Amino acid sequence: MVTSTKHRPGPPKLLPGATRAARLRTINGAAPPNLAVRGLKGIVLLIAAALVVAPFLAVISTSLADQEQIAAAGGYVLWPQNPNLDAYRAIFSGGVVTRATLVSVGVTVVGSGLSVLVVALLAYSLSRPGSWGHRPILLLVLFTMLFNAGMIPNYLLIKQLGLIDSYWALILPTLVSAFQVIIVRAFFLEVPQEIVDAARIDGASELQILARIMMPLSKAVLAVVALFNAVSYWSAFFNAVLYINSTDKWPLQLVLRTYVVDNTAIGADLPGEVVPPQQSLQMAILVVSLVPICLVYPFLQRHFAKGIVIGAVKG
Repeated sequence: MVTSTKHRPGPPKLLPGATRAARLRTINGAAPPNLAVRGLKGIVLLIAAALVVAPFLAVISTSLADQEQIAAAGGYVLWPQNPNLDAYRAIFSGGVVTRATLVSVGVTVVGSGLSVLVVALLAYSLSRPGSWGHRPILLLVLFTMLFNAGMIPNYLLIKQLGLIDSYWALILPTLVSAFQVIIVRAFFLEVPQEIVDAARIDGASELQILARIMMPLSKAVLAVVALFNAVSYWSAFFNAVLYINSTDKWPLQLVLRTYVVDNTAIGADLPGEVVPPQQSLQMAILVVSLVPICLVYPFLQRHFAKGIVIGAVKG
């Protein structure tokens, strides 16, 4: 008895002299986009990039322009003819802007560092199945993601703790994020238990395991946590509105809101006889508030996707 077998056609053979387009057409079964389609896509991308870059260019150019150019352009300059740094010299020569910048830098550095430390400690303790009370505490952390006490109870708590008009009022209310704890905990759960058991056999304590094993292995996810908290602390101003009464303790974002959003005049506290244009000063403060995060983000961006994906594999 003879049975017939059907031969499955193999992959198409590529001719040695075939062009790249012909090779792609043979492999994918469809022709690549022609020159007109690719040109249209390039034009659309250029227009989208221009719409994104133009506001930033206008802010930077206006901060470098003088009063005549600002008046001639109607408020915003796209390209300054005679750029100068008078606005930046004015805001960094002393006064409320310089002081507010130092406050924001201090709050961001201290808050981000403490937040990463506390999140790592809490996430590690919740990732150990044998730790005492880890399940009720985990449910309590998850509960905070669904329900919030509200502004008035938070204010009363900060007042009861004696933190009104204190720098700690800008740090402690947002020190721990339940979302970040869950992400870091999920990453710690992926570390093989054999590594932890070997460290315990060698006599390592829980803090040594966290410091020497867990945290070095979790640089990517901790970098993401640090980036989230740095952006949050640097950009926050609402806590300062609620809890800070002294103007000398204002962060930079609150000063920016006062000068740009409320359109308060700048120059009364700036030293020197010649004060740059108000529009240039406002845009210079806006640039100063944006530059630090723009400089830090590229160094941590490569850890961003990796840290989120690794920490979200297990729940």
